[in-house]
Amino acid sequence: MNKIAKQLVAIFVGLFMMAGSVVAQPAATEGAPDGAASACAHHCMAPMDFHANPVCYVPGYDAFVVVDSIDCAIDFLVRGEDNTLQRTGRFTTDVYQGRHDLKNILRPQSVSVMGEYVLALVSSQTDSSYLVVLQLMYCDDTLKMYEKPVAEYGFSCTHYAFQVNPMSKEIILVGKTPVGYNINSLSFAQGCNAMTPLTTFHYHVPKQAERIKEADPYGGGLALVAICVVFIALVCICFIMLGYGAIIRKVTEKNENKGKEAKGNAPKAVSEGSKAVDGEVYAAIAAAIYAYEQDLHDEEDTVITIQKVERAWTPWNAKFYNMNQYFSNKK
Repeated sequence: MNKIAKQLVAIFVGLFMMAGSVVAQPAATEGAPDGAASACAHHCMAPMDFHANPVCYVPGYDAFVVVDSIDCAIDFLVRGEDNTLQRTGRFTTDVYQGRHDLKNILRPQSVSVMGEYVLALVSSQTDSSYLVVLQLMYCDDTLKMYEKPVAEYGFSCTHYAFQVNPMSKEIILVGKTPVGYNINSLSFAQGCNAMTPLTTFHYHVPKQAERIKEADPYGGGLALVAICVVFIALVCICFIMLGYGAIIRKVTEKNENKGKEAKGNAPKAVSEGSKAVDGEVYAAIAAAIYAYEQDLHDEEDTVITIQKVERAWTPWNAKFYNMNQYFSNKK
């Protein structure tokens, strides 16, 4: 009997401990902060990759939503019975035709389909973008896309992609600017045609100058580096000039030695008296050359060839013809 009682007590203790562990797990979850619970929920979700989607296939309607980047439009194509595509709707993203400011043209970036609505992201290269909602409807047994938007949501920044988060019922739009990143979110809890903006995030990517300013706010390190660089450059220039001067001296000495050797090997003059005559010889040669050049000139006649031509008088430039006739009649 004692053995049976001990076994029963052990069984009851084991069951009690198992029940306690089962109850402790929900209690720990309930006692955890909201941030931890939300973090666990976010970890359970799959990551969302943001890429521009130029084509979207709608299997329920057997249709395609295509981005036409040439005409800046969004086309809705329906597959026919003969496997041909027929365009049953078009939305032009930029109504200004033939404009030259290419950076301000609103071009379609990405498309998606939610139920009976087509979502399209349109943006420019500068600082504007908007999300347009287009409705699908049947007309004469043909599925068409209504060209007039049901709703438009504008942003003062550039976006290039968006994703739909069905769990939180929001649309997340991402964009990149020259100074950082922009992220906007819209809630479609009340429908795609009645979205409400939720949050707007902007991340400023620090530039190299800003990072240096943050690391060295007073500029002492930057000044020290600049001074060291200047002095190192001057020292390098001094060494270069010293080396260049040594090379020039060696080349000059080598040329002088060659010249001395050439003079030593040259034949000596015939007599010392001939050196005194060299100046007179050069003067005679110069005088002969000057006289020869003077003889080459022709003697020119000094007759004045200007002649005055007398012409008959003509009244074509008479000044009195230019006067007003009123003064002549007055006399």
